[in-house]
Amino acid sequence: MTACGLDFGTSNTTLGLAGAQARLAPLEGDELTIPSAIFFAPSGESRVGRAALAAYLAGEPGRLMRSLKSVLGTALIDEATVIGRERVKFRDVVARYLAIVKRRAETASGRALHAVVHGRPVHFVDGDAEGDARAEATLREIALSVGFKDVSFQYEPVAAALDYEREVAREELALIADIGGGTSDFSVIRLSPDRHGRAERGSDILANDGVRVGGVDFDRRLSLGAVMPLLGLGSPMKRKELEVPSTYFHDLATWSSINKLYDGRTARQVREVRREAAKPELLDRLLTVIEAEAGHGLAADVEAGKIRLSDAERATLPLDVVERGLAAELTRDGFIAHTRHQSEKITACVASCLAKAGVGAGEIDAVFLTGGSTRVPHVRAAILGGLPGVRVVEGDVFGAVGAGLTLEAARRYGAMAAA
Repeated sequence: MTACGLDFGTSNTTLGLAGAQARLAPLEGDELTIPSAIFFAPSGESRVGRAALAAYLAGEPGRLMRSLKSVLGTALIDEATVIGRERVKFRDVVARYLAIVKRRAETASGRALHAVVHGRPVHFVDGDAEGDARAEATLREIALSVGFKDVSFQYEPVAAALDYEREVAREELALIADIGGGTSDFSVIRLSPDRHGRAERGSDILANDGVRVGGVDFDRRLSLGAVMPLLGLGSPMKRKELEVPSTYFHDLATWSSINKLYDGRTARQVREVRREAAKPELLDRLLTVIEAEAGHGLAADVEAGKIRLSDAERATLPLDVVERGLAAELTRDGFIAHTRHQSEKITACVASCLAKAGVGAGEIDAVFLTGGSTRVPHVRAAILGGLPGVRVVEGDVFGAVGAGLTLEAARRYGAMAAA
């Protein structure tokens, strides 16, 4: 029986094969990382990852779904969405995606996978222990439904610590910061070459904490602040004391909610609002996006703009998908202002994790960074601001958690992994 470590992320997924040489499996061609996206063609055919995004962006008829993990711990997981002529529950969409990932890893390894260490955030939802438990239980049920026989879990920042520990030359106290697509997770953990081989590491983990803030939240706030006003967000109705309802724009800026706009009813509602809007031409732009089902493309453009702001102070975001010649002017200062609340939550969570561990900032020897959002300058500043002078270690942005989960799978299921 063969074991694996599975990092099912909000934005990307990796799967590692446990054994004498723990390694990530190729899941899309030679790529070790696959976007957490699935595209349903009218025929019922499913495509995942880059192929799913390419099909959507090429204008093929069908339904794209992304940020699948974000529905865990919410009521949305048991709701259904229309795919072709069927109504399919979101939990079944997640299962279909993970089943494809599992089959690809099995094909790459030539062996069936029976045991899995699933990564999970410290908190799927904030301040809701029962919601956390339901989310983990749902993920367990889904893993069993796709053919795993033994399912266990590990916190994602702890997994990242296990990957980092392979590089550690002497004992140190580390803060692990994993800022992914959906959550920001932290662990304070004691690491050393000697400790790395121990079967039980509970006493080395001083604290874990996390907050439901991630890359998709920064995308959403940037979209709402810089793009959605061009489509009518915040614009007045003819009755000057009223504004255009904001719900449509929040759904359009949120990956997991975009498909809700394509039910036919929303376009009719927006046309009614347009008749009473003081700037109906802005609502025409919103209607264009909804009727062309171009929301995911727009969200992808915003995400690309966010990434450009990591290296530049300004970026022009073409919005030809909305209206030829239309563009949003993005600035890093504006991005920082739009996402100040999210950054403050990250800073507060770091402080909380240190307090739970009972250590001061000066006692941390190193901060290990992983997750795509650690590339955003003001996110890094939010993590490191309370740790002046600390040594910063850059991890594999998309692979560290999966590698660590694979090491954990080898530890937990070692005898089976080698069989």
